[in-house]
Amino acid sequence: MSGNVGSRVQCPAALVTEPTPPEPVLAPAKGRRLAWLDALRGFAALCVVFDHGSTLVLQHVRLDVYQWFNAGQYGVFVFFLVSGYIIPASLERKGSVRGFWVSRAFRLYPLYILGIGISLLAWKTGLGPIHGADTQLKTWIYSLPFMMSNMLDGANVPNVIWTLSFEMVFYLLLSALFTFRVHRHSGGYALTAAIGAVALGGILPIQGLSHAMGSRRVALIADAALFIGLALAVSGRRVPRMVGGALAAVTGLTLLLFNTSYPYKWSGLTILALMFTGTMLYRAERGEFGRRKAAVIAVIVFALTIAAGVWHSTSWHLYGAYQRQFDLQWISCLVLAGATFAIGMALRHRTVPRALAWLGLVSYSVYMLHPIVLNAYRTVPAFDRPHPFPIQVLLAAGIFVVVLAAAALSYYFVEAPMQRVGHRFARMLQARFGPDTITDSVPVPDAPAVATGDPLLDGTSGLPDPAHETSEQAHAHRHGREEQHGREEQHGREEQHHREEQHGREEQHHREEQYHREDRGYEQAVSRDARHSS
Repeated sequence: MSGNVGSRVQCPAALVTEPTPPEPVLAPAKGRRLAWLDALRGFAALCVVFDHGSTLVLQHVRLDVYQWFNAGQYGVFVFFLVSGYIIPASLERKGSVRGFWVSRAFRLYPLYILGIGISLLAWKTGLGPIHGADTQLKTWIYSLPFMMSNMLDGANVPNVIWTLSFEMVFYLLLSALFTFRVHRHSGGYALTAAIGAVALGGILPIQGLSHAMGSRRVALIADAALFIGLALAVSGRRVPRMVGGALAAVTGLTLLLFNTSYPYKWSGLTILALMFTGTMLYRAERGEFGRRKAAVIAVIVFALTIAAGVWHSTSWHLYGAYQRQFDLQWISCLVLAGATFAIGMALRHRTVPRALAWLGLVSYSVYMLHPIVLNAYRTVPAFDRPHPFPIQVLLAAGIFVVVLAAAALSYYFVEAPMQRVGHRFARMLQARFGPDTITDSVPVPDAPAVATGDPLLDGTSGLPDPAHETSEQAHAHRHGREEQHGREEQHGREEQHHREEQHGREEQHHREEQYHREDRGYEQAVSRDARHSS
């Protein structure tokens, strides 16, 4: 097959090629039993770098591999499974919606802003594109605050941030489900999304809302709804938290279903199915869900998502060879992603190579920065031209080294420091507004017990109920001694509430300090082992 034909065949399946930013794995006190997730993330990051880098070097290798397998698409699926596994664990261990969003903000936004800034600087200096952001500036700006560029018709700058939109919708759904305490039905949610991918994947619109209402109007409405919803969700009050969580989640799901720009009509539901499958496997591993039942549901979910891609892609009316190639890539990527995650879980108690664990630690920086490095590579005439295969191998190694160096600098000087700032900011909010933990009906294994006595859980505000006091006062006019007894009881309840609230604050503070020490110890251990191995 000629190079031109091979290039044309790759186009449909080459759309899904970027990973989603992963959650830093928390090292439990009893060993690093989640280090296997770092290994998966590190390996997935390598696959994504190969996917994008092989368009510049090692093109013959790419041509052979991509006849049946898309390394970037495979890496994306692995990343989504990992996110689905670890993100709910992070939320449930904290037990705080406000703490969860503070953690997410300081985890994602610093590098998100840095990536956009470097991309703009590269564009101004002629070292990279900004994918049309300059021609639709207002729409692009409106799409940035909540990382929704892929669902608000904004340019993806850098081009990999489209996956953050799907990640954000998952966060919105997850926090709403947790607020309403219906978050443990992960298997049902995974099946629902997979069935939806099959049933609706061929009829859901691409940018349907933007076409009907205008991109800017949709973006402004969505931004307002998300801002109000999240503000209420982190308010710390029970009813506003539920209303805000529902508003933000419905907004995100609506955008995912009816206004996704890229890549496919069925992609959003497929991604949700994979992420909730990861969550279900987390619950099965923790003993909250039957393992055999989880395995059966996972197989059904993967079968349904495979069917969705194979069936709905026929609407493109591709030439026979192109359709077969897309089908092979779609099937092999899903099957191998599921198998990789299953193997990782089976070997989760084994020692993880330190280099691979470290690569997982910096994988978000690899994800955000490698396209910028590749864009700069394209602007160097001496590089961006045909080379003999041995020279291509050397150039690929050079790209890999530069990407890793940039990722290491970004992680140690941007990501890690800002995460520490996030921990301090969360403690400051807790001291100012008090804890907002939601007591989980099923305790999370290996996690500290959630503080009891949270006023948000029993429906009180920590102050006497005016309606109740008025009733007591009216009754006291008739029964003076009962009034005195009621006051004493109220005073006792208030004292008990204050003691429980103080205990909750101390317990929450202790948990956050423990997580911070574990994160820092894990990072230091990985860095130390990496230096020793070098």
